[in-house]
Amino acid sequence: MSSTRSYAAQSATSPLAPWTIKRRSPKPHDVQIDILYCGVCHSDLHTVRNEWGNAVYPLVPGHEIVGRVTAVGDHVTKFKVGDTAGVGCLVDSCRECDNCKDGLEQYCDTGAVFTYGGAERDGSGITQGGYSKSIVAHEDFVLHISDKLPLEGVAPLLCAGITTYSPLRHWKVGKGQKVGVLGLGGLGHMGVKLAVSMGAEVTMLSHSPSKAADAKRLGAHKFILTSDAEQAKSVMGYFDFILDTVSVEHDYNFYLGMLRTNGVMVCVGAPPVPAQIPVFNLIFGRKSLAGSLIGGLPETQEMLDYCAEHNIVSDVEVIAIKDINEAYERMLKGDVRYRFVIDMATL
Repeated sequence: MSSTRSYAAQSATSPLAPWTIKRRSPKPHDVQIDILYCGVCHSDLHTVRNEWGNAVYPLVPGHEIVGRVTAVGDHVTKFKVGDTAGVGCLVDSCRECDNCKDGLEQYCDTGAVFTYGGAERDGSGITQGGYSKSIVAHEDFVLHISDKLPLEGVAPLLCAGITTYSPLRHWKVGKGQKVGVLGLGGLGHMGVKLAVSMGAEVTMLSHSPSKAADAKRLGAHKFILTSDAEQAKSVMGYFDFILDTVSVEHDYNFYLGMLRTNGVMVCVGAPPVPAQIPVFNLIFGRKSLAGSLIGGLPETQEMLDYCAEHNIVSDVEVIAIKDINEAYERMLKGDVRYRFVIDMATL
């Protein structure tokens, strides 16, 4: 065991503050990483404030982790000391169920172990995340990171990147398809970049006119102000695929009306209230409303390699860890373009 500096929440109402945690010594298949950057996900804020009702305190958040390998277990074959490596949202799963065998560890039948706030399968405690100086994880849940791209921009790919890449790949988005991306935030800006890179015609759907210029800068071919009735009418029955990244209450039926026959709308945001969807809005047009959760380890590595090949990173604002509580407040106001990333040298 070793002591590691971190920032943690001690309760749902306390600010994040310095705290020392214990990391296990590397087991035979473990990789130890000195963390350089950690992205700040909206899920971190939800969990820290126990808005999903599953927080375990003290809690060290962070699941968009990039750093350097400083030690490896005796049986590790995938990494060596000095490698650039990352850890995303998962650190373990059963490895035995059909989903795990198919590389879909996020859907593990017995429950995946998430990078923070998850119960270790060996009963040794609760996982703690990347707002810390180091992390230890099994090599099967560690990812290779290219040095071709700025690491601070790569860190959010471990959640925001794979969360948007996975549904685009699963539903085979590509050339000749019309794609709408709903919401221009941490997820939405990655959805635009990735869908454009795959050859689709991409339209940003937003109720904020101030997002139009950024949507175009990110590569979107069109911008629709959804609060403008005439603009919204122009894309009714238009899209093959809509990526819904919005995490606040909104009218799904309004956007289902924008799908063509056989169109698919995939939710990757997580609004806090149930959706009200008359089944006729799906029956007429054979439309589908689906959800998608991050990605498994093989697909996450595929996404990282794809982004390195296509020079895709997140747009980030790098912060010192002492500013994390202020960053949370700014995130609630939408005052970030488009992802905060903590420079762990400041810890």
